[in-house]
Amino acid sequence: MRARFLLLAAALAAFGASLGSGFHFDDYAIFSDAALTSQRGWLGVWGFHQTRPLAFFTYWLNYWLGGRDPFGYHLFNLALHLAAVLLAYECLRRMLPLPAAWLAAAIFATHPLQAESVDYIWGRPIILAALLCFAALWCWIRGRAWWAVACFAAALLAKEECAAFPLILLLLPIPRPRRGIRAVAAMLLIALAAGVRVAYVAAITPGAQAGAQAAISPWHYLLAQAAAIPRYFRLLLLPWGFSIDPEIRSPASWLALLIWAAVMAIGLLAWRRTKWGFWLAAGLVLLLPSSSIFPANDLAADRRMYLPLFAFAALVGQIFSRRKQLVLKQSHRRVESLRYGVIAVVVLALATLSFFRTRVWNSDEALWREALAAAPDKVRPRIHLARDVAPPEALELLAEARRIAPREPAVAAETGRVLMAAGNPAAALGEFGRALALDPRDADNYNNRGVALAALGQMDAARMDFRRALELSPNLTAARENLRKTEGR
Repeated sequence: MRARFLLLAAALAAFGASLGSGFHFDDYAIFSDAALTSQRGWLGVWGFHQTRPLAFFTYWLNYWLGGRDPFGYHLFNLALHLAAVLLAYECLRRMLPLPAAWLAAAIFATHPLQAESVDYIWGRPIILAALLCFAALWCWIRGRAWWAVACFAAALLAKEECAAFPLILLLLPIPRPRRGIRAVAAMLLIALAAGVRVAYVAAITPGAQAGAQAAISPWHYLLAQAAAIPRYFRLLLLPWGFSIDPEIRSPASWLALLIWAAVMAIGLLAWRRTKWGFWLAAGLVLLLPSSSIFPANDLAADRRMYLPLFAFAALVGQIFSRRKQLVLKQSHRRVESLRYGVIAVVVLALATLSFFRTRVWNSDEALWREALAAAPDKVRPRIHLARDVAPPEALELLAEARRIAPREPAVAAETGRVLMAAGNPAAALGEFGRALALDPRDADNYNNRGVALAALGQMDAARMDFRRALELSPNLTAARENLRKTEGR
């Protein structure tokens, strides 16, 4: 019980400050989704076009229990993380010596790489998926193979990025439960079906940021991941230099393929030749669904490391266990005491870094200023930072963004928003029109132009834009509400 209490205390010290945070970025999509804000949304979130229904069901619960108060949403995220930490420890202590298991669980609980998943409400799906994967692992260890299948199927309903988890069960260096091979085969079939469904939904959903509608092809995404994965390992070993929008520069094709070959070779050789190598290979396998060929507009995101970090933390624990055994054989008791002291310092340092990382996550402005400092040539940090500063600075940021990317529709759309907020709808109308010309399939661009037209008294034209926005995106709550207002209903 003391070990569990210390784990919970460390995790709370690392991420407890998130309870004072607000909403960020995609979090606001919760309130624009008609299913999540309707009384029957508990049923609507399970529709075919929703790829993460279990996670969205928890958002629906949050909305109907606490409305728009961010405290309940962050409390739910933090509680899920604490549960994942405890369940991860229960699994690890049955596969590693107790001190090594505790160290691995403590790294998983406190590492700053976990901040994006825990502090960002929209990062909840991967925490929930990881928790259910640990439940599947727990059932597997106890010989309940088909219960493990059920838990894994539930994990896929939270987030599809856990699709490779059955391979870990298949390769675990522990005895398989009865009918284990059949259970893993069933999991892989379920994962394949979930993957096909996600790819299909991403292809037909307007404005999807992944799959067929991503701004990058599968091949170029694979090349970009040759830079993203080393970044993850750098942050794992040296947790400093974080950014919500990192600059990922794809290396030359030959170099990217060489990096991929080296990563795969290291994982394979470690797995076959060392006792601890399984965990290195497992971490790489868990990372592949989100960091290989299924493209997404975000080339790197720290939350993709949430589940793989379980395996990488276990790797550290396994190495520690090996070193510990060597020390005990040599009877170096003082060295052993020093080793435990180093572990305490490492966990304390990780928790401290995560605490300050969480403080950064408490402010959108701090996040985007950090991102802009890390990647001064990127447009996206300027667009988002413009939403959190005074209009004069916002217009300066957007003018610089337009210089860097003159045909980026988001720059025009954000400039229009700033001008609307400054009370200049005529100038805003021109910017919204420019955004629409650059991207005529974006429903938000029609809705934005409709707002400017309504502010100028051109109600018929505004209603036409709102209707067109709803044709492109039937669930766009803002357009529906704006149309209702202009029709006097």
